[in-house]
Amino acid sequence: MSSTTEAEPKTNPTEVGNYFISNYPPFSFWSPDNKKDVDDAFQQPHDDGAALGVYHHIPFCRKRCHFCYFRVYTDKNASEIKEYLDSTITELKYFAKQPRIAGRKPKFVYFGGGTPSYLSGKQLTELTDQMKAILPWDEAEEVAFEGEPGTLNPRKVKAIKDIGVTRLSLGVENFDARILELNGRAHKADEVYMAYEAAKNQDFDQLNIDLIAGMLDETEINWQRNIEETLKLRPDCVTIYQMEIPYNTTIYKEMQTSGALVAPVADWQVKRRWVKEAFDALESAGYTVTSGYTAVLNPDKTKFLYRDELWTGADLLGLGVASISHIAGVHYQNVNEIAQYTEAIEKGELPVHRALKTSQEERMIREFLLQMKLGHVAVSYFKIKFSVNLIERYAEQLKELAEEGFLEYDSENIRLHRRGLLCVDNLLFKFFLPEHVTSRIV
Repeated sequence: MSSTTEAEPKTNPTEVGNYFISNYPPFSFWSPDNKKDVDDAFQQPHDDGAALGVYHHIPFCRKRCHFCYFRVYTDKNASEIKEYLDSTITELKYFAKQPRIAGRKPKFVYFGGGTPSYLSGKQLTELTDQMKAILPWDEAEEVAFEGEPGTLNPRKVKAIKDIGVTRLSLGVENFDARILELNGRAHKADEVYMAYEAAKNQDFDQLNIDLIAGMLDETEINWQRNIEETLKLRPDCVTIYQMEIPYNTTIYKEMQTSGALVAPVADWQVKRRWVKEAFDALESAGYTVTSGYTAVLNPDKTKFLYRDELWTGADLLGLGVASISHIAGVHYQNVNEIAQYTEAIEKGELPVHRALKTSQEERMIREFLLQMKLGHVAVSYFKIKFSVNLIERYAEQLKELAEEGFLEYDSENIRLHRRGLLCVDNLLFKFFLPEHVTSRIV
């Protein structure tokens, strides 16, 4: 069943809130009352075939971007950073002894933030040497690392390569100096090119650059230049996010002060068109669009294991403040202040803030929603793993979305059209269980 309807969606201004769906059930349903479920999850055996990944949160930045809603700090000194990193090692030692983790090796490792590249080469080497001694990486197929261009000189980039990073992602966001400054980015435009050159010289398995469509004061001319500059660099992978304004951002606070209801950024229709234009240009240059946010130069070689494994039910052990984990069907998040985190570790307590034990049905929905972001869902996967026929279960929703021109489907596959892929996060709410439909995602 398919449709070629191409009616344009109504123009929607960017209002405050989180639209990007990264998990299910929504974070707002996770509770401090469920901490015991975390203990129980780590006592489960690991004979279910789930891959293991490790996420390490580095919450330090030179500046806080005006659109940032992550847990980051810009005021920590060297001793405070060391204390934090030491605490993450203590946390890893504890979990590495638990039945769910003991004897396993991670298939993928991810350093996110914050700004992992804020750390010095020495700090990175010491940290990762300790991690490898506890949970060896020698079988890891991917070690991903986020870098802020202004922190990346050739020496730092070499240190990142030397610790075993295979996928380096540069937070470029925009190529215009004025727009970078206006949005609170720490790096300068010329530092993008220097960092990229340093990274190319180290020959990482995969080099990704991040862009954001719809930053403060972005124009049509600027967006076209972003596309042109990206094509000149020709990275292995390009990730494009559409600007949203979560509640705990500088932009939102300024909106509160002025009484504004609409954020001072492009509306959703414009942002989606800009991403479509970027994808079209990238495809013309030989790239393949592999998700609602990603285009890769060589899909046979360029994978994003962290994403793909998480979206098919892998265990993820999150280390550090505010980190998110998924262990044996239990979601949990660590406490979101460094002082709380290091104090809990010092006391020998789990630094857990909130958790949720999911049902088999919720795990099925989670994987379905996340795989929809890839633009293609294999019906057989869900029949085999969950004994669920998606076409029957979601007959009404799929028929509606097909008639609106967002996707097409048959008995074996669900495929999103480009216009559906560009607004996929808005479509996913249709598949939530009724009790999880909420306007608050975080």
